[in-house]
Amino acid sequence: MDRGLILIGALGRMGRALQEAALAAGQPVVGLVDRPELAGTPSPVDGISVRVCASWKDLVAPSRVVIDFSSPENTLSLLLSAKEHRMPLVIGTTGMGQAGEDALREASRHVPVVAAANYSVGVNLLLELVQKAASVLGASAYDAEIVEAHHKHKKDAPSGTALMLANALAKGRDVDLAQVASYGREGITGERTTGEIGIHAVRGGSVVGDHWVNFFGEGERIEIHHHAESRRTFADGAVRAAVWASDKVPGLYTMRHVLGFD
Repeated sequence: MDRGLILIGALGRMGRALQEAALAAGQPVVGLVDRPELAGTPSPVDGISVRVCASWKDLVAPSRVVIDFSSPENTLSLLLSAKEHRMPLVIGTTGMGQAGEDALREASRHVPVVAAANYSVGVNLLLELVQKAASVLGASAYDAEIVEAHHKHKKDAPSGTALMLANALAKGRDVDLAQVASYGREGITGERTTGEIGIHAVRGGSVVGDHWVNFFGEGERIEIHHHAESRRTFADGAVRAAVWASDKVPGLYTMRHVLGFD
């Protein structure tokens, strides 16, 4: 069987990291996909011999796994075609909104889909720690604030990882995030309300990804911080998810499943 990985968004910064991670993990890369004008371009990564294709549709085989870190438009098309292509999917694209959530659920009826805003093993451990901390540190005694920083080219804010952290925090407190989230502050906002979860985005330079979760109490502060030094940490996790998903039944999975937390 023609097993291997298809990487969509293959020539971007994350795509190159994915190629390197696949090589390091001994996973064959059988397809690279990027913008049509780049079709035929050789891989810039030593050890990858395939050339870039304009469409994943030219690479369909049921024994292959697709890793997609491209754009909302491309990813939605891939998800909505899951019934036809029948390939397991690892989705890292963010900023897809409600249409993306709906498409993920629909695709998962036909193929295994791993979806995460962050594939770092460290970040996913961070999610567990934040949920536990939130359940121990009561909302009335500790104010929670999340701050994330990324490079100046990132198009969506707050980051998908920050939203994952906010949801983990809300779950630990057994509250609905939509009812307690505060996205940045400006002007005369009044006093901070009890139970509010603050979420703040910083953009600049070449920051790969920093996330802080702070619990502010009277007389003490608990800070949980994850600092990403390289995109390889995300790529390694995504390749790990692809290997895991290759023999799973259709369903919607997260890195919690991949790492054995669920």
